[in-house]
Amino acid sequence: MQRTDQDDELTIGALVLGVLLTLVFTAANVFLGLRVGLTFATSIPAAVISMAVLKALGQSGILRNNIVQTVASAAGTLASIIFVLPGLVMVGWWVDFPFWQSFLICATGGLLGVMFSIPLRRALVTGTDLPFPEGCAAAEVLKVGSATAGDAGGQAGVEESRAGLIALLFGSVISGGFALLEAMRLAAEEAGGWFRVGPTATTVNFSLSFALVGVGHLVGLSVGIAMLFGLFLGFGVATPLLVYLHHGAIDVVTAAPDIWKHEVRFIGAGVIGAAALWTLGKLVMPIARGLAEAAASSRARKIPGGETLPVEERDMPVAIVGAISAVLLVPIAWLLWHFAQAGPLASIAVPLAIGGTAFVVVAGLITASVCGYMAALVGSSNSPVSGVGILAILGAALLLAIFAGPTAATAPHLVAFALFATAIVFSAATIANDNLQDLKTGQLVGATPWKQQVALMVGVVAGALTIPPVLNLLGHAYGFGEASAAHPQPLPAPQALLISALAKGVLTHDLDWSLIGIGAGIGVVLIAIDGALGRSGRMRLPPLGVGMAIYLPISLTLPMVVGALVGHEWERRHTDEATRRIGVLMASGLIVGESLFGVIHAIPISITGLPKPLAVVGDDFATIAAVGGALLFAVLLALTYRRSTSLGVAIARR
Repeated sequence: MQRTDQDDELTIGALVLGVLLTLVFTAANVFLGLRVGLTFATSIPAAVISMAVLKALGQSGILRNNIVQTVASAAGTLASIIFVLPGLVMVGWWVDFPFWQSFLICATGGLLGVMFSIPLRRALVTGTDLPFPEGCAAAEVLKVGSATAGDAGGQAGVEESRAGLIALLFGSVISGGFALLEAMRLAAEEAGGWFRVGPTATTVNFSLSFALVGVGHLVGLSVGIAMLFGLFLGFGVATPLLVYLHHGAIDVVTAAPDIWKHEVRFIGAGVIGAAALWTLGKLVMPIARGLAEAAASSRARKIPGGETLPVEERDMPVAIVGAISAVLLVPIAWLLWHFAQAGPLASIAVPLAIGGTAFVVVAGLITASVCGYMAALVGSSNSPVSGVGILAILGAALLLAIFAGPTAATAPHLVAFALFATAIVFSAATIANDNLQDLKTGQLVGATPWKQQVALMVGVVAGALTIPPVLNLLGHAYGFGEASAAHPQPLPAPQALLISALAKGVLTHDLDWSLIGIGAGIGVVLIAIDGALGRSGRMRLPPLGVGMAIYLPISLTLPMVVGALVGHEWERRHTDEATRRIGVLMASGLIVGESLFGVIHAIPISITGLPKPLAVVGDDFATIAAVGGALLFAVLLALTYRRSTSLGVAIARR
């Protein structure tokens, strides 16, 4: 693509707008991730907002809009640190999130992820035909929306950009408004519950959450069907069977939730682990080839004529990449030493810091490569980064078990150290998961890679500044993991809970490996089924989706299944790409509105100490809230898709 505004690509205005969007989207993603264990890609919503804002300011241009979405895309990935970091509160090491330590974990790990992914660009972005679904979609949005009225099809592009912004805002208002009704207790938050089935029990529970429906729309039919199958295995087979086998004389309806929480979830963890290991195994050879090609490309730049590479192929120089990486290791080593020198680990703080830094480098390189390749295959939103986190924490815990010799006194501290080191690795992995996607977008719109890499570094720092205060706010208002008297309805933080349990289990030798083994066996069967479906050209059954549905509460998974089914049916009826893009933006709005309200709602909760400070009715309104809320939810969901259709039809007519 011809460059039209290359001299003004990396502007202050684009960076400032990108940072502002990063602050908003990071907060929304932190809340969503703690609630459901998934985050959403922010590139396309950021691109649409950028096109509208910069156009109004007279600064619009496809490359500047690309810089904005590059900065803001960090929100969708760095926020995934909540899959690990809350574990330090769950295991009792932290009571809150110290700002500077939390910030440095996110910033140093994220910046290291940018550096690790730069050598992979030539191999994975320009040197292959990998699909990069979200990167290509973002590029198409930028191309269409950045057209001017004088271009061929330019007026249609302007209209689509305007319609996309309307869809994003409409979805945000619908989901945020319904969340407000739930906070006022005028609408119920969930419908359903646990119930007896003959001699056993199970549950059907549906969270009235537009954000979860929006997530389902974005992940698509294949993942939705996999989650539906996981619900069948987890709540139609495993939970009733284990309740029947263990209930004895107890009340099966009372026992069922505990059996799911303490037994069935670990079967789901085994499925997730098997899926992650299989993915890693498939990627070893492609990653090795990619690294070799990246090294060859770097050497080619040093020969005469290498400096004449087109701007679309100019990465940050290797010497600068190496220097920044080396500098980042200093605060990382200090962080690990400072963390270890408090308590019974003080005598081995220096060896732990050295070994931990080496672990961060080696594990960071591996996970960054794996995550980057996974993003190329299935997109950033669908990449099983939580599975990579599970492998990283198991690796850290096993190494500490071998070399640190945990005792009754040191084991809890080693658990916390394993989580701390893994958090840095995870920051690097998640950013690499995003960076290559952005670089693919840049390649398609004619951007300069090194400028995008600088922009992503800015986004990392902005996101790292946002995450600690948002985590503190949400932790104080809602709590994480297990329910308590102070926090009767905590944010589940499913991955952080699982990763913490795995670390504790390895280092204290109390992990029930039999349940994880059963899950791993199921995962192997699912991998074989998924492979057979792929070879036959049929719809896949991603094992990770199945595992997540077994592991997550049904109230969170069922709305995503509904979103995937409804979204697929809507897309089947609307085949033109412009209308489908409107649907993606509407779904993104559903996520953003509800998630941002959750963060804002945490403020009055924290101030008053009440779980429902905005409530205007009492328990006697519960039945009306449940029935009326469910009906209103269905009506608003239909209205949302109808509005998406009308916006898409209006674009098509022009």
